[in-house]
Amino acid sequence: MKDYGLVSIVTPSYNCAAFIGETIDSILAQTYQNWELIITDDCSTDNSREIIEKYSSQDSRIKLLKLNENSGAGVARNNSIKSSQGRFIAFCDSDDRWYPQKLERQLSFMESKDCALSFTSYDVCNEDGKVCGYVECLPKLDKRKILRDNGIGCLTAMYDISKIGKRFMPNMRKRQDWCLWIEIIKTCGKAYGLQEALSLYRERSQSISSNKVEMLKYNYAVYHEFLNKSSIKSWEMLLFKFMPYYFYKKIKQKKDYKRRIYK
Repeated sequence: MKDYGLVSIVTPSYNCAAFIGETIDSILAQTYQNWELIITDDCSTDNSREIIEKYSSQDSRIKLLKLNENSGAGVARNNSIKSSQGRFIAFCDSDDRWYPQKLERQLSFMESKDCALSFTSYDVCNEDGKVCGYVECLPKLDKRKILRDNGIGCLTAMYDISKIGKRFMPNMRKRQDWCLWIEIIKTCGKAYGLQEALSLYRERSQSISSNKVEMLKYNYAVYHEFLNKSSIKSWEMLLFKFMPYYFYKKIKQKKDYKRRIYK
């Protein structure tokens, strides 16, 4: 297998004792083995850290870092990025999983496209791990499309430091991953999507995606606070760009999932 260089996998952890073992196991099972896993714990109050420490004691590629105060996933991710040594930065949250060929397939795809940022399609499961959905990514995202909607699942994203340097997420409590993709695409022009499900996203009842009012609030903040759009322009983008595409995307996801399970 070709060695593309070290991949630094960034994982924020907060009270994920029920899932973090599955996440780490999915990374250990990767066919591409030149990686390091940097987990930053965001002051968990369960036994997440003890579980991670057990894995790290058995495999030196797994590193546990700890924040001094609860600061959110964005700060935890940035802390891991800061300590990373790899050419590539990839993201996998502590309740998600990767399929075994995720890194191998995506690295080959990035080489073929000569791109700085890539992403893939992914499956969706419920809290019990039962697959219940599928999100097919777009083959390409430019500035116009990424401003309309966050078309990149964080667990699928990978960027190449050798092309754009280390990039960090802005200091926002939510939607900071979307902001990072916007900034990278502003620099490199396009991000490319591999339309193959290589990851499994766990949909949880308390996630932002399950609370539509909170989702709208944080999406508005991206337009107004991060992009510095006026209040009127931000509402305009939210209501006439984000919302229509959001409903279209949800309908399409249901159709794509049915097509996938009946293949």
